[in-house]
Amino acid sequence: MSVEVGGVVAIILFYLAILAVGIWAAWKNKDKAKHGELLQNEVIMIGQRDIGLTLGIFTMAATWVGGAYINGTAEAVYVVGQGFAWTQAPIGYALSLVMGGLFFAKTMRSRRYVTMLDPFLETYGGGIGSLMFFPAVLGELFWTAAVLSALGSSLSVIFKINVHLAIIISTVIAVCYTLIGGLYSVAYTDMAQLLCIFVGLYLSVPFASLHPAVSSIAITATQYVYREPWMGRIEPERAWIWIDNYLLMILGGIPWQAYFQRVLSASTALQAQILSFVGALCTLVLAVPSVVIGAIGVSTDWNRTEYGLPDPTHRNETQMILPIILRYLCPNYIAFFGLGAVSAAVMSSADSSILSASSMFTRNIYHGVIRHEATDKELVWIMRAAILVFGTIAAAMTWLSTSIYGLWYLSSDLVFVLLFPQLVSVLYVKGTNAYGCITGYFFGLLLRVGGGEPYLQLKPLICYAGCHLDFRFPSGPIYTQRFPFKTVSMLASFVMNLLVSFLTKYLYNIGIFPPKLDFLHGFDPQFKKEKTNKIASEISGSTDAVEQMPSDKEDEEPQNTTSQDKEPVND
Repeated sequence: MSVEVGGVVAIILFYLAILAVGIWAAWKNKDKAKHGELLQNEVIMIGQRDIGLTLGIFTMAATWVGGAYINGTAEAVYVVGQGFAWTQAPIGYALSLVMGGLFFAKTMRSRRYVTMLDPFLETYGGGIGSLMFFPAVLGELFWTAAVLSALGSSLSVIFKINVHLAIIISTVIAVCYTLIGGLYSVAYTDMAQLLCIFVGLYLSVPFASLHPAVSSIAITATQYVYREPWMGRIEPERAWIWIDNYLLMILGGIPWQAYFQRVLSASTALQAQILSFVGALCTLVLAVPSVVIGAIGVSTDWNRTEYGLPDPTHRNETQMILPIILRYLCPNYIAFFGLGAVSAAVMSSADSSILSASSMFTRNIYHGVIRHEATDKELVWIMRAAILVFGTIAAAMTWLSTSIYGLWYLSSDLVFVLLFPQLVSVLYVKGTNAYGCITGYFFGLLLRVGGGEPYLQLKPLICYAGCHLDFRFPSGPIYTQRFPFKTVSMLASFVMNLLVSFLTKYLYNIGIFPPKLDFLHGFDPQFKKEKTNKIASEISGSTDAVEQMPSDKEDEEPQNTTSQDKEPVND
């Protein structure tokens, strides 16, 4: 099929419209960096903490509903051996937002942090706290690369255009408006993109389901028609893996900077919670058409379509089932709308992840570790350079398309195993120190990486209970785990942190651990005071911030609420 000129024109117009929204948002908020409590580099990261409830809900939902989310949901329903029973992302990530709203959003927003890594540097100092940067930034980069790959696949299926060209153009557009307006541009473009996702996907479903080659999805849900029913089932021997995956998504979906960037930009702590809860509902609503499209793929007699036989499963194109259905079961003009939804989903996630990675590097690595005396202007330029660099890296990673989803799965696991227990420790457990942190970190890393990763053909070094040869992989059988080792690795990391922290504190207090051996300064009061003063000063943007910081009562809003906290952006 030749290139669809009309579709290409439609996508170009869509990209120009999104770019225009991003530029308008930057112009609308261009003076906010000059008036308020935050420095200009912090305004790029979280605005002036004046993102109102409506805008916050849109940007929260758009960040989670990416190209990998809607493509991956349809794929999971379609894949033989999975089906709806194993389509865990919609419910898992929705519950993750609920858990984040209940236990983390209010605490983080009340303490007026700027990035997710601030409490780590505040507690452990820059050297140890910066360890958390690596799983956090890898997760953001691999997630961005995964959603860009999803877009490239969709464009190649529908328009037969070069995959890498589409990825480059999408990345350039997202980087441009992120550079110009920071969080404000990202938030306002997210609002436009979420509307495109909703309209594009829901508009495509009726046309695809009414195609003559499609049987009723109500019948194929439980009965064998063209292949196994799309509802799927949970085999008893895989039940622990099913539970393990859900816990990974629910708890591992919390410690992401892209999430906390929205939380920390909210007008109040209460609004940070509300946008988490409503965002969870939105992610479920936007997953419905993807689930239906996956079910339609199972219910289609492909021999009666232009796609023909063999079907997508036997062509090894299951990951592209959503764009395939848009292309072959919908009229062209409807397919263009659907592709616009995919493009919008990709850009809404890509810009958020690029901004998140750049924020953590600029504030917590460059300023927090490398150059403490950096000026605000210098940090602004470092931030802009980081946006360019991380955007380029994410786009370049898509050349590893055969393994990018495996890399993202692994990085997501590392966020769950390494970051989640550490975040709980620094926010809710008094007494943890750098020795416990670093021991728990590497112990969890060993247990998780030692369990292997089938998507990367990474053989396990540790065979947990139920380890067996899996013959489903095209490259040959590989040992995989049936034991919930990811959750066990996370819990082991948390327990090791507590044990080593309290043991070293006890040995220090009774004199067995002499002060001269405290090379990590885990028990140096002066060092802790300097760390606290430094981070707190940066958080509030003033030299007397320590006196103004809120009390240890995490459920209270700070008393020195500024006008920016009281007057949200007019949505």
